[in-house]
Amino acid sequence: MATITRENIGLLNDKLTVRVEKEDYLSSFEKTLKQYSKSANIPGFRKGMVPAGVIKRMHGPAIFKDEVVKTVEKELGRYMTEEKPEIFAQPLPLEIDAPRLDMNQPAEYTFQFEIGLKPNPAIDLGKIKATRYEIDVTDEMIQTEVDRLRNRFGKVVDKEESDTDEDILNLTFVESDAEGNPLEGAPTKEIPLTVKYFKDPATALGKKPGDKIVVQLGNAFDDKEQEFLVKDLNLDPHDPAELERYWALTVTKVGRLEKRDLGEDFYNEVYPGQGITTETALREKIASEIRLYWERQTRDFLHHELYHQLLDKTQFELPEAFLKRWLQVGGEKPKSAEEVEEEFPTFKSQLRWTLISDHLIRENHLDVTPEELREYMRQQVLGYFGQMNLGDGNMEWIDSYVDRMTKDEQQVESAYRRIVTEKMFNWAEGEVSLTPKTIGLEEFSEMQHAHSHEH
Repeated sequence: MATITRENIGLLNDKLTVRVEKEDYLSSFEKTLKQYSKSANIPGFRKGMVPAGVIKRMHGPAIFKDEVVKTVEKELGRYMTEEKPEIFAQPLPLEIDAPRLDMNQPAEYTFQFEIGLKPNPAIDLGKIKATRYEIDVTDEMIQTEVDRLRNRFGKVVDKEESDTDEDILNLTFVESDAEGNPLEGAPTKEIPLTVKYFKDPATALGKKPGDKIVVQLGNAFDDKEQEFLVKDLNLDPHDPAELERYWALTVTKVGRLEKRDLGEDFYNEVYPGQGITTETALREKIASEIRLYWERQTRDFLHHELYHQLLDKTQFELPEAFLKRWLQVGGEKPKSAEEVEEEFPTFKSQLRWTLISDHLIRENHLDVTPEELREYMRQQVLGYFGQMNLGDGNMEWIDSYVDRMTKDEQQVESAYRRIVTEKMFNWAEGEVSLTPKTIGLEEFSEMQHAHSHEH
């Protein structure tokens, strides 16, 4: 009768020894031989009439090995189901002293496997101190948004030439040499730019349709405009050499933006059906939207801070030797030791976070109901088609779309992780020491940038 013994061989690393006797696998081997002889198609013999001896000589060793291995795997699976050890991945076979299998001398065989055990992290949320920021919504921020909306809903009036830094130039971009001669086969791209976006606005003042400007992005524009243009021109944002290319910009149109006048027509176009009839009501609406937007931003910032503090302040060991071996041989394609060493720090950080978050979710009974999952997916669909007028007649179609999403395991898993992680952070907010603080937008934006750069 097959037996399995377990012994510790290292930190969170155990060895399983599986012993099978010939009675455990021999009958299956003989049964498979008979089935094979009935179906084998061997020249010189009628199908189903191949003598068992011939089958045994030709295919016996391979069949014997398969049946022994199947028996071992069956016993190992039974053990894992019954004992339920908390392990990473699957047991890895140890190649040390692998038994030599001989169908002519059936015997007791021993196979060894190693398992990596999951630690049980001790998480003390009381150690975590963080700040809950609140953005001070100023009149200047509200006025900036009013001006942006007046520009967005305004109209562009054609001009003969640009004479102010608020004028808009429609420009055709084509890569060129330093003299502005287009490179052979270079594609063109139409991009509108306001004169003030040039680092030196004089570069674009006095220009008429047909005029040409030769620039290098790194010299002609500040960092923010460079970022937008690099994206629009499909350049590599990580390659500084991209900013040194030359571009010939041909003016196709010059325009002046006329801002929309304040009034009920404008208010109703910006916020249709919301009954906004005065500038005061408009500014209050804008203030509430700004506040809501930055509440989400500051909450995300807090959650990022909690994430990093949980990682930094929750200390536990991992079976690193096992995990590195699993990374090396456990995937579809084996990896070199050098590849594993390069990947392991990122893998280890992700694994630690999975263990921490799963522990908090499990211990505090944070779960996602089917209704929550479905509503989340429904909001995703509405987000995809948010700009369309769906109307009541389309609701059935949306529900049908959500039905299809719920049958996609990858979509369901992704949605579940997002919802349950959000629940975990929301719960954690009430368990850590939080200090409220009102902060200016510029200071908070600098903190966001520094945080992103650090991590």
